[in-house]
Amino acid sequence: MEYVEFTGKTVDDAITEACKNFTITSDRLEYEVVEKGTSGIFGFAAKPAIIKARVFDPNAPKEEVKEEKKEEAKENTESSVTVSEPVTADPKEFLEKVFNAMNMKVSIDVETKEDEINIELSGDDMGVLIGKRGQTLDSLQYLTSIVVNKGRKEYIRVKIDTENYRLRRKETLENLAKNLAYKAKRTKNPVSLEPMNPYERRIIHSALQNDKYVTTHSEGEEPYRKVIITPVK
Repeated sequence: MEYVEFTGKTVDDAITEACKNFTITSDRLEYEVVEKGTSGIFGFAAKPAIIKARVFDPNAPKEEVKEEKKEEAKENTESSVTVSEPVTADPKEFLEKVFNAMNMKVSIDVETKEDEINIELSGDDMGVLIGKRGQTLDSLQYLTSIVVNKGRKEYIRVKIDTENYRLRRKETLENLAKNLAYKAKRTKNPVSLEPMNPYERRIIHSALQNDKYVTTHSEGEEPYRKVIITPVK
């Protein structure tokens, strides 16, 4: 019996479709995974899983199966040799794929140092890439860092910025910290800030570290961890 191709969101979904088509249970299905499928990035560029399947024939020649297993073992061996070599991925190439999936034209300027990569993005409607309080930009930075550091022993720090957002956000947080510190001193009560990522919490702590009339500490669990400004009694 010839193989028939089936697709689904996942390999399991594709197997289910094959079983429905042949009206059999999965233990009687013989299949090969053509494409595992991906969920995409930020919901874009998702790819379905693809399998080739047929009804299992217990009378099929076993020699063919042995040859397939030998070839599979050879491929697995070659694959393991390739993966063992740590390779630093190109952050520009990765980001280009992301922006193509988002149908956005973005200019990417990469500056590489010994243990740091600075990436500047420019183009139309950069507000979309910044997102609410920089959340989309932070996500891009996080994903790019994972790609760049995969397989590396020494960590490379990745920074992504656009339209000088990082500096503007830093200045905004420093002013916010000083205003809320004044409120805490005036009311003589602790003041809580909104949840922030570790980088932004450090900005708040640093902005008030020399103010002898207040102390700062963080409370809660990520991603809801926040800074508390407490007046000194």
